[in-house]
Amino acid sequence: MVKNLSAQEIKAEAQRLGFSACGVAQADHVNPLAHTHFERWIKQGCHATMGYLENHEEKRVDPRLLVDQAQSVISVALNYYPGQQIPANEYQLSRYAYGKDYHDVVKEKLTALLDFLQANYGTNGRAFCDTAPVLERYWAWRAGLGWIGKNTQLIIPQAGSHFFLGELIVDQPADQYDTPQLNRCGSCTRCLEACPTKALEAPYWLNANKCLSYLTIEHRGAFTPNAPLLTGNTIYGCDVCSQVCPWNRFATPTEVQEFAPSEALLQMRKEDWHTLTKAEYQQLFKGSAVKRAKYEGLMRNINALEKGTNK
Repeated sequence: MVKNLSAQEIKAEAQRLGFSACGVAQADHVNPLAHTHFERWIKQGCHATMGYLENHEEKRVDPRLLVDQAQSVISVALNYYPGQQIPANEYQLSRYAYGKDYHDVVKEKLTALLDFLQANYGTNGRAFCDTAPVLERYWAWRAGLGWIGKNTQLIIPQAGSHFFLGELIVDQPADQYDTPQLNRCGSCTRCLEACPTKALEAPYWLNANKCLSYLTIEHRGAFTPNAPLLTGNTIYGCDVCSQVCPWNRFATPTEVQEFAPSEALLQMRKEDWHTLTKAEYQQLFKGSAVKRAKYEGLMRNINALEKGTNK
């Protein structure tokens, strides 16, 4: 007889490991609305050059295809909001990239949670954090962590959206599943109005082709003539739609030391960025998510911002 997992014990252990929120959902096919939304987003090319998002759609919409005999999805959130920030007049990085690579930090904690379940329940499963075809925000919503806002981010009530998400997909049912939360964005459209390139073309609809986060991180090579101009003073990512969200007034500094910015990063000045060598880049961002943009991409961003043009 299959032993049910205790949702209460799962959440208690997740909290002990440092996760900010944890919920449990039954593993099944995503609802038709979410599936249709994703298909339409891909069909309209809103994923830009991120072709990997087209792959494994059948697994992306059904976690039971990712883990044999999967019955539950355990969704977790980990706060990354920095207690100390880069001076406002200096070049900025998206806050999520201040510290160590979140993939490694979240995955390590998820592995510890899975070890706990294996030891106590004989659970089999896999840990995921932004590295597999999983609709992470959907499952965070299904597991009751929060709702998906008009800026397409997962918003946790009384906490905001500065969270990394991760999942355990496991082969045992839970004794209790969580209920999705109602959307609390109301009539607010601050994120749509504030987006500097109007990449948020409609509520819950982000066109990556226009998004500064995509352009400064995922886009490879030179900027095309029709690419939106880089604006402000951010050289990696974009936090505008988060900064204006009223729910982020509840954000509190993370206690995860790995996400704290290094002194070397905090001391960087514009003139330092302009003369940054590849060796200095590798030292400054060792074990960091910023490596995603590569040295050439980061310097391209700095030069484009300095000149006030991507052309």
